[in-house]
Amino acid sequence: MIEVRPAVPADAPELVRLRNLMFEAMPGTAALAGPGPWQATAEQILRERLAVPAEALTMPSFVIDDAERPGRLAACAVGTFEQRLPAPGNPDGRFGFVFNICTDPGHRLRGYARACTEALLAWFDTRRVGRIDLHASSGGEQLYRSLGFGEHSVALSRQRSY
Repeated sequence: MIEVRPAVPADAPELVRLRNLMFEAMPGTAALAGPGPWQATAEQILRERLAVPAEALTMPSFVIDDAERPGRLAACAVGTFEQRLPAPGNPDGRFGFVFNICTDPGHRLRGYARACTEALLAWFDTRRVGRIDLHASSGGEQLYRSLGFGEHSVALSRQRSY
C-alpha cells in the first residue's frame, strides 16, 4: 500500500529538490535547473504556506516518504487554492492549480505520482473546487487525462523577469 501524507514545513527542502528534478526532466527548462536564488525563495514560501492551519491552507501538498532514506521524499504533488469571484461556469469561485508533480528517479513507475495527485484532487474535492488546471508535460499527460483532465481554452500569459 502506498502511504501518502500531507506535506509539513520540514518537507520544504525536499519539495524544492524534487521541483528541481522536475525542471531537469522538462524540455526547455533543463538548462535553467540547478542551484539558484529561486530555490531559497521556494523553500521559504513552502515553509510559510505549509505552516498555516488546515482551514487556511492555500498550497496543499502531498508527499510519499522514501522508506530507504529517512528525511527524503520519493514523490510529491503540490497545488494552489484560490477563492475567486463566482462565475456561471464556477458558481462557488473556487479555483485550483496543480503543479510540481515529481517522483524521484529511483522510485518511478510505482504509482507514486498518481497516488500524490489523487490525494491532492481529493483535497480539492472536499473543498468543492469547481475548476482545477495544470500544465502537463508529455510524460505526465496520460496520467492527468486518466484522472479526468482535458483540453481547456488557452489563456494569454504575461511573464517578466524582475
